Amino acid sequence: MRKFIAGLVMGTALITTPLAAQADTPKNALVMAFAIDDMITLDPAQMFEFTGLEYAGNTYDRLIGYDNDDVSKIYGVIAESWDVSEDGKTFTFKVRDGIKFASGNDLTAEDAAFSLQRVVLLDGSPAFILGQFGLTPDNVKEKIYATDASTLVMELDKPYAPSFVLYCLTAGIGSVVDKKEVLAHEVDGDLGADWMKTNYAGSGPFALNKWTAGQSLSLTANENYWDGVPEMKRVIIRNVKEAASQQLLLEKGDIDIARNLEADQLASIKGDDDIKIMSKGKGALWYLGLSQKNEYLSNPKVREALKYLVDYKGISETILAGRSQIHQAFLPEGFLGAYNENPYNLNIEKAKSLLAEAGLADGFSVTMDTRNTTSIMAMAQSIQATWAQVGINLEIIPGDGKQTLTKYRARQHDIYIGRWSPDYQDPQTNASTFAWNPDNSDDATAKPLTWRNSWNPGPLTDEVDQAILERDGDKRAEMYVDLQKKVLEDGPFVIMFQETEIASMRKNVNNLVLAPSFDNNSYRFVTKD
Repeated sequence: MRKFIAGLVMGTALITTPLAAQADTPKNALVMAFAIDDMITLDPAQMFEFTGLEYAGNTYDRLIGYDNDDVSKIYGVIAESWDVSEDGKTFTFKVRDGIKFASGNDLTAEDAAFSLQRVVLLDGSPAFILGQFGLTPDNVKEKIYATDASTLVMELDKPYAPSFVLYCLTAGIGSVVDKKEVLAHEVDGDLGADWMKTNYAGSGPFALNKWTAGQSLSLTANENYWDGVPEMKRVIIRNVKEAASQQLLLEKGDIDIARNLEADQLASIKGDDDIKIMSKGKGALWYLGLSQKNEYLSNPKVREALKYLVDYKGISETILAGRSQIHQAFLPEGFLGAYNENPYNLNIEKAKSLLAEAGLADGFSVTMDTRNTTSIMAMAQSIQATWAQVGINLEIIPGDGKQTLTKYRARQHDIYIGRWSPDYQDPQTNASTFAWNPDNSDDATAKPLTWRNSWNPGPLTDEVDQAILERDGDKRAEMYVDLQKKVLEDGPFVIMFQETEIASMRKNVNNLVLAPSFDNNSYRFVTKD
C-alpha cells in the first residue's frame, strides 16, 4: 500500500482554495465530474482511450506494476515473481495464490494466459503492444501458456531488454480477465468480445456497477479484494464536459472531485478554503496529426511551416495555464532518451517563406477534427487564428471523443488535434507509434499514429526495431534521441505540450493517486474526513 500512497506526496502540489457549502456526498462514496465521452468499450483487451484505461486500472489487476514516484522500480501484482531464461527469450511468471474474481472464481495462470492470448486474437487497437514480441493470432496459444495453476510462460521471438517486456505488461493489455466468465458469454467464437464491451470480469479493488455511455460510470468496492478493501464503497463518475459546470458542482458540494477544470476555473477557486488542488506531471503529449493522404499536408515544406504556426507560449500560459509545459519531441521528459530541445516557435514570416517555397503562397483549405471539450476547442481556435495569418483556411469539425477517435482511427481526417499518452514507461512505447510503421496499407495489422496519419517513416522503422534490442542503456538513449530529431524535422506531427494533470477536490477528500500515466490513477486509497 505504501508504494501507492507515496504517489500522493512526490510530484504532487496541494493548494487550498472559496466555498460556502458543506460537501453533501456520502462519506463512503466518491463522486467525480469527468469528461468520459471518449469511453468506447469496457474490454481491457480492446480499450485504448484515456478514461477507459483509467477505469481498467481501478477494476482489473495486472501482471506487473511500477512505483509511481520511481518508475524504474518494477514489481509484481498478479505475477508474484518471474524468471528470464539464459537466452533472454522466455519469461516464466509465478502467479500469486488466493486471488478471486468478482464471480467467485479463482484467478490462475490459465486466466492470465487466456487474457494475453485474447488481446492478440481479438487484434484490437492495443494488440500491437504484444505483437512487438512476434506474437500473432496464429502462434499466440503456443507462445503464451500455463504449465500449471500458478505458472505462466511467455516465449518471445528475440532477446529483448527485459525491462521493455515487463513495462509492456504494466499496460492495460496486462489486465487479467476471468476466463470462465468471459467464455460463458462467448457468441460465435468472439471470445466474449460483444459482452465485454459493457460488462465486467475482473478481480480489482472495484467492480463495475453500471456504465451509461456518454452519461455516467459507477463502480462498487470489491469487499473481497486480496490486497485490501477500499474505504469508498461506491465511485460515481458523471460525464460533465463543461469546465464551468464542473466548477459549480464542486463549489456546491454535489461532487467530491472535478477532473477537467480549465485555467479560468482554477483561477476562480484559488483561495477557497473548502477546495484543494492536486497536480502531477504526466507523460501525455498534445499534438496535431497531419494526414499524408492530404495533398497539401504531404508536402514537407508545409509540414515545417505548420510547426512555426502554433502559439506555443500563448496556449501554454493561457488556455493550458498550469497544466502543461512546451515539449516538441515524441518522448516525454523523464523517459530514457528524452530530447528536451524545442526548436519551433510562432514565426509567421518563416511560415510564409516555407509556404511560398511549397508553391502555396496564397495558402489552402483544410479541416481539423476536434474533441468538443473546452480546452481542446480553445487550442483549435488559437491555431485557426494563426493559420489564417498566412492564408490557411482551417475548418474546425467538433465532435465528442468517440466520434473524433473513430474517424481518426479510420484515417478519414485531414488534421486531428489529439492527446497521446505512453502505454508503458519504456521509450519504445512512443518510438513505436511516432517513428515506426512496417505496413502503411489501409488493411495493416499494426496501426500506430504513423499509420493513422498515412506516413511511411522509411528507415526509421528498422531503427526503432534495433533500439529495443540494445542492452546498453546509454547507447539505447542515444538511438532514441536520434529518432526524435528525425521525426521533429520531417514527421507528420506538430507536437506541442507535455501535460500536467490537475484534480480539484473538496478539502475532506484524501489519498487520490495521480500517477505518471493516466491508467495508473487510482481511487483505491481515497478517504474522506
